Amino acid sequence: MAEPVFEVSGLTKVYRTGDVEVHALRGIDAELHLGELTVMLGPSGSGKSTLLNIMGGLDTATAGTVRFRGEDLTKLSERNLTLYRRDHVGFVFQFYNLIPSLTARENVALVTEISRDPLDPGDALALVGLGERMTHFPAQLSGGEQQRVAIARAVAKRPEILLCDEPTGALDSKTGILVLEALARTNRELGTTTAIITHNVSIAQIGHRVFHFSDGRIGQIETNARRLEPSEVHW
Repeated sequence: MAEPVFEVSGLTKVYRTGDVEVHALRGIDAELHLGELTVMLGPSGSGKSTLLNIMGGLDTATAGTVRFRGEDLTKLSERNLTLYRRDHVGFVFQFYNLIPSLTARENVALVTEISRDPLDPGDALALVGLGERMTHFPAQLSGGEQQRVAIARAVAKRPEILLCDEPTGALDSKTGILVLEALARTNRELGTTTAIITHNVSIAQIGHRVFHFSDGRIGQIETNARRLEPSEVHW
């Protein structure tokens, strides 16, 4: 078993609006292991994104702990959380958030210019299969190509962890498979510990392990005896 990168213990998150409380997480216990690709599967509102956001330093817990390489993220100051996000975490969201007036290479370079040991922007784009599209603007790219630029931007700073929230949610299956191939290749070639949130059961088959979420809890953690390549996935 690979060493744990994340150790989550008794993690609870409660959102309060006036007198109304929403329990997004109800005592989560889990580990993410070095170099693995984990799929977090479950319906909307089951707690997947909340867990991902807390692990990524975008949100804070109500109770419990999240340790990243032994350091408790729940005790970090805002400044140290910012440094943690900058130095260790790459994010990929359902929407690409590219700057329209910049080329694909320039969008990626925004990250590499402030990173400690970045990939060359061109190498990052080649990794996701866009080596020949570097000078194109977002409007000249398909939705899947824009998402792969977003992946290149996330991995160009060589993050230790890549957190992906519904990265294929806005894409058709053919285009989504290209995006999953980019994520799987990044995990394989760079050894980036990767977590992918999805409600799509088919995508679960590409992960080393699958976390099944329901009502703020992880009901089951499943290990795939045989992982599928993204090209073998159909939905």
